[in-house]
Amino acid sequence: MTEELKELGFDVGHRRVGRLMRQNSISVVRTRKYKATTDSNHKFNIAPNLLKRDFTAGRSNQKWVVDISYIWTREGWLYLAVVLDLYSRRVIGWAVSNRMKRNLAIRALEMAIALRKPLKGCVHHSDRGSQYCSHDYQKLLCLHGFKVSMSGKGDCYDNAAMETFFKTIKAELIWRRAWKTRRDVEVAIFEYINGFYNPRRRHSALGWRSPLAFEAKAA
Repeated sequence: MTEELKELGFDVGHRRVGRLMRQNSISVVRTRKYKATTDSNHKFNIAPNLLKRDFTAGRSNQKWVVDISYIWTREGWLYLAVVLDLYSRRVIGWAVSNRMKRNLAIRALEMAIALRKPLKGCVHHSDRGSQYCSHDYQKLLCLHGFKVSMSGKGDCYDNAAMETFFKTIKAELIWRRAWKTRRDVEVAIFEYINGFYNPRRRHSALGWRSPLAFEAKAA
């Protein structure tokens, strides 16, 4: 909030902004109860943790993180798969479905590959869910030369950057209204990612720049 006001020409600091927010009853949306989406009860191969909680990257397409989350609607659950480039925190692939199957994860990855066309050696980090460990998903990773990395069993901190994104989109979009249909959510997610998160949302890790602004400056 402080950085947005400064860009508009207001000479303010964090303390003043915090005081004004309290006076006007503007508060942070808190996180809610966690719902597990990782099915690690399978017999697929498990890859080692190459990322080791190092969420920094020196260039684009060096480290990608992926995960699946969930959104409740009156029609039932909608599942959201996302691919994030750690260099700029940009969402480079995403897909939604009413079923949490491997095809959901594959579609998100295919979008990211089509957009970025990464060279061989990019680290792809996920949890141990059956969607990411499946033969079809791993075959796609092998075809494009990814280095496969996976979190420890049940350890969300091993993929903290992805967890942060999901908390952000839920606090800033999902939890702000009751969703009637899955289609309503899909349209809203599209507008959020392409109209706000990637081009406009500031990140402290990026020097208070947006993902697209950070990439543009580095180019």
